[in-house]
Amino acid sequence: MAASPATTDARAPTVIDGRYDILFAQPLPGAGAGLPAFTVTDRENASAALMAVECRPGAPPRGRAIAALSAEPLDSVLSPLAHGPAARPDGKRGYFVVCRAPPGPSLEAPRAWDETEIVQALLRPVAHALEGLRRLRLTHRALRPANLFQAAPGSPVALGCAWAGPPAALQPALFEPPYSAMCIPAGRGEGSIADDVYALGVCILALVLRRVPLAGLDEEAIVRRKLEIGSFAALAGEERLPPLLGDLLRTMLAEDPEHRPPPALLTDLSAARARRVATRPVRRAQRPVDLGRGILWEPRSLAYAMAREPEEAASALRQGVIDRWLRRALGDAVLASRLDEATRSADSPDVPGEAAILVMRAIAVLDPLAPLCWRGIALWPDGLGPALAEAEAGNGEPAKLIEEIIRRDAVARWAGLRRERCDPLALARETRQQREALDLKGPGGGRARLAHALNPLLPCASPLLAAHKVARIEDLLPALEGVAESAEARKSPPVDRPMIAFLAAQAERGFRADLVALTQLRDPAFAPLAQMRLLARIQQITRPGPLPRLAAWLAEGASLSLSLWHHRGRRERLAARLREIAERGELLPMVALLDDAAAREEDRAGSESAQAAIAAIDAELAAIAGGQARRAARARRIGQDLAAAVGLLLSAGVLAGLVGG
Repeated sequence: MAASPATTDARAPTVIDGRYDILFAQPLPGAGAGLPAFTVTDRENASAALMAVECRPGAPPRGRAIAALSAEPLDSVLSPLAHGPAARPDGKRGYFVVCRAPPGPSLEAPRAWDETEIVQALLRPVAHALEGLRRLRLTHRALRPANLFQAAPGSPVALGCAWAGPPAALQPALFEPPYSAMCIPAGRGEGSIADDVYALGVCILALVLRRVPLAGLDEEAIVRRKLEIGSFAALAGEERLPPLLGDLLRTMLAEDPEHRPPPALLTDLSAARARRVATRPVRRAQRPVDLGRGILWEPRSLAYAMAREPEEAASALRQGVIDRWLRRALGDAVLASRLDEATRSADSPDVPGEAAILVMRAIAVLDPLAPLCWRGIALWPDGLGPALAEAEAGNGEPAKLIEEIIRRDAVARWAGLRRERCDPLALARETRQQREALDLKGPGGGRARLAHALNPLLPCASPLLAAHKVARIEDLLPALEGVAESAEARKSPPVDRPMIAFLAAQAERGFRADLVALTQLRDPAFAPLAQMRLLARIQQITRPGPLPRLAAWLAEGASLSLSLWHHRGRRERLAARLREIAERGELLPMVALLDDAAAREEDRAGSESAQAAIAAIDAELAAIAGGQARRAARARRIGQDLAAAVGLLLSAGVLAGLVGG
């Protein structure tokens, strides 16, 4: 999808997919789920109410959700229609997701809701939409009053956009279960539909109470409060709730996602209430344990504190503080034994990274609902990709920690301790593939390659493409055609290391062999031809049309490849022919011209024949030069002998004259 050139006029639209015009002069505050949003007009359907939501740099959109919902839009969901790069009014380029515009204001605007409207206009439409997402094996992960929209009081509520960034990355901790809220925002992962049911429960509770629960507490305090007494008790407090909604909210806010009702059940309140699961109150110890910045009374709060203070946690584990507290203060010898069994193999303080494994294992035992916790960060395995992308972009935690998680096989170790809640074999297989990508040498491997492999819509990090936001292979060649306008840019090769990492993650499209050939070159003289061959294959696959400027750029760089030809006249004719073909913007004929095996063999044979003839001439000249001294000496000897003979003859003549006289 090519975007129109940048413009400084905010009133001028920018087109995506050749169809959707972004009107930057008409922003839509609050419509983009925390991201900038703008009005969009559809060239094929002028009456459609659409918007474009701009993605944050380093925070890739949700490719699988966009693909699924574009093919099968859902009612009551602001489904995505298209996505791609577009030039902003300031001349810079952003990446946008086009979707339906909100039908009206968000639920964040304060007003009174009665129980009937909550059920008819909010609970049932949202539950129906969540059931549709569940059927597509998707989640929303951005349910909160500010991202739920209603055309008018009493009308069905629509779910806002949640596709222009990593799942739950902008979701406040209030609307997330503790096991998600404690993660780094980009690492919360897709989660399950039960997490959306939890968020919907918080939204309903806020409307019932006509206030935001736990207002004034920061994110960490909210998580701690939920862990200490349970989510429902923390959020509802001592408030008296309508019996119908009270029982329902208690199950929707259950700590264990398996205890929450599925969306289909929420459409039938009688069935949902009948499914009420008896939950135990949080078990508190007789005495607290002191770790980090808090006094802790229950295992899940302790696990959270250990995740926040891993060094103190490792020390407490090795000194037996946690084991004694579990046995004596909490009175849970079974949990203490499980902790001992899980951490027994990770008690070597001298082994690098062993403390991190020790703490990770302990947290998984103390709180089976907790995410993977590693040296101060927490994330879910399916959130590793977005977390790595943000880290590589400089927006998140150091990428080194995420690389450690992969290299230390932390995901598989963590999964092995919670087999009843995940598939350890599948996660181990994914980790092995990720480690293989990291171990690949050269420009086609490493963290950059892995980031693109885990985030299909992550823009290429090449400095050449910094202003173009190329996230799909279809956008690469049009972007390079634009880059080729700059004489300064043409001083560099059109394919650099970040671009190779970007392409390596998409090599299954049919250009793997050309990419491998480029990355395994031994002679730099062949690099321009190898790059031309790769880009020609991509042009053949994506069909962007003629690329005359890019072709001219490649022709300029082909001088090194032309030097491989020996015959001066042929080399000059090739250069002239190459420029002629480049004007048409077709790369494959350029490759065919330079990569003609028969012509190259003929040139090689002619060169070898010429070199042999030159060698023969040189040998003959050397032989001539080497025999000159011998011929000169012989000539001197002959001259001397001849002179002596002539002298004798003269002397004889003189003597004969004297005798005759």
